[in-house]
Amino acid sequence: MMPLAQMAESVLRCADGREKTALSRRLAAEWKAARAAGERPEIGHADPPMHPARPAKPELLKPRDVPSRKPGTPEGRIALLHAVAHIELNAVDLHWDIIARFTDVEMPMGFYDDWVKSADEESKHFNLMADCLEEAGSYYGALPAHAGMWRAAEDTATDFMGRLAVVPMVLEARGLDVTPNMIKLFKQAKAQSAVEALETIYAEEVAHVAYGSKWFHFLCGRHNEDPKERFHALVRTYFHGHLKPPFNEEKRAEAGIPPDFYWPLTA
Repeated sequence: MMPLAQMAESVLRCADGREKTALSRRLAAEWKAARAAGERPEIGHADPPMHPARPAKPELLKPRDVPSRKPGTPEGRIALLHAVAHIELNAVDLHWDIIARFTDVEMPMGFYDDWVKSADEESKHFNLMADCLEEAGSYYGALPAHAGMWRAAEDTATDFMGRLAVVPMVLEARGLDVTPNMIKLFKQAKAQSAVEALETIYAEEVAHVAYGSKWFHFLCGRHNEDPKERFHALVRTYFHGHLKPPFNEEKRAEAGIPPDFYWPLTA
């Protein structure tokens, strides 16, 4: 079994979405089996690319240039599924990247267990969305997509705590805010496959946000820093703009993020 950091790099260097997620799931299964057998696999070191490999399609556009479609139409629902698939594919890379990029910081094995599990689940989420797109007569890559999804990774490429603050605790937490309305929209359209897929994503994303909060607090404890003050400082440094309510306060609390972490960042 190759060191975990090299596993992570191999996923980052795989371009095709289906191939990337298949590789991700296979490597995650290897890690899980080794850990279940009581092993402590080598973490090692890697040379992750600044930008993960990507398929030729979708065309990546600036956010303002991505065409908007009414979500109440079949075309709008396909566009929404496509956008979520794009988010999930980026999430696969984000979870492997945090493993590959910050091996200079010594972390407990539980950190790697959490992030491998998250990467595996994000891989499942991408495939669920890709399946829904194909059921609707489309596919991932058929529409243009948001070019800025990797910006947070670039901005925090040398700041481990910044990565934890911005990616799981801000960007993934935002998913907890918006997914219930997406589920409602697909229920109204009687698109059962999409409803089931989004409900799976919604349930599992709470844990991903919680992993970010857990390990952020762990590092704050290691450095004797106040978590709330440090979080505010990092988000103001690396996140572009203000956080926007409404917030899913119940699920955010379940994930270990209390209101006094995010409400002060709305202005």
